[in-house]
Amino acid sequence: MTFSPIIIGTMRWGIWGANHSVKNVQHLIEISLQEDLFTFDHADIYGNYTTEKLFGDAFSAMKINREEVQFISKCGIEMPGKNRNYQIKSYNYSKEHIIKSVENSLENLQTDYLDLLLLHRPSPLMNPEEIAEIFDVLREQKKVRHFGVSNFSVSQFELVNDAFPIITNQMEISLNKTDAFYNGTLDQMLLKKLRPMAWSVMGNYFTQPSAQNMRIKTVLDELCIKYGAKESQILLAFLRLHPARILPIIGTSKPQTIKDLKKSMDLKLEREDWFRLLQASEGKEVD
Repeated sequence: MTFSPIIIGTMRWGIWGANHSVKNVQHLIEISLQEDLFTFDHADIYGNYTTEKLFGDAFSAMKINREEVQFISKCGIEMPGKNRNYQIKSYNYSKEHIIKSVENSLENLQTDYLDLLLLHRPSPLMNPEEIAEIFDVLREQKKVRHFGVSNFSVSQFELVNDAFPIITNQMEISLNKTDAFYNGTLDQMLLKKLRPMAWSVMGNYFTQPSAQNMRIKTVLDELCIKYGAKESQILLAFLRLHPARILPIIGTSKPQTIKDLKKSMDLKLEREDWFRLLQASEGKEVD
């Protein structure tokens, strides 16, 4: 499956962020497609189970061929709130819950199928055989075309993949959070010739003052001049240089930021500059 080179994350488009109107969401969709970014990342819980409907209302009113875009969604987290009568936050990968989650996402997005369904977070109680059974049903019904996981470890990925073939692991990766470079998850994607997806790709660089971010800023200031680029573009280029061919999910709700980050596709960091950023992040030379 070929995704757009940068994936558009929708989590902050609704009440968890910008609280956009339908018209504003349509504008974000238009800008994304103008930049040839056609893959949109959702989850059932975004906006307390409201953001998929916001997107679906916007998209359905636009004259866009469904086959020209891709919808990703995630399921498995049960989150208490006014839109769900759960007592505590928990995970549920039962046959009944996955089916209901997919049906809700299809209804809210106003589509007949999902291009990709991800298990949102691993559960100690997940049964790979039960998951495989319902994945097979959803594929046979043509309600979901491909399947994957999110935030899974190497062994958790294998647990599901051994029962049913999955195509990606969506994980947190940024210059602030480099665990995936060392814990085997990216190595696993390389070995299987699968492309990982990364969320929170800006990390906390723009939101939290810290010693780590002060070190990163010192290097970024120099590299912005060297490459004629913005900080955000270099942060994205840092991920894209990795041989696993990481697919970054950008969580912005601003049209101009979508355009700016698309321009990072033209930026290729030199190897030593990549390691300068890594050293700044970790506060030490590589071993």
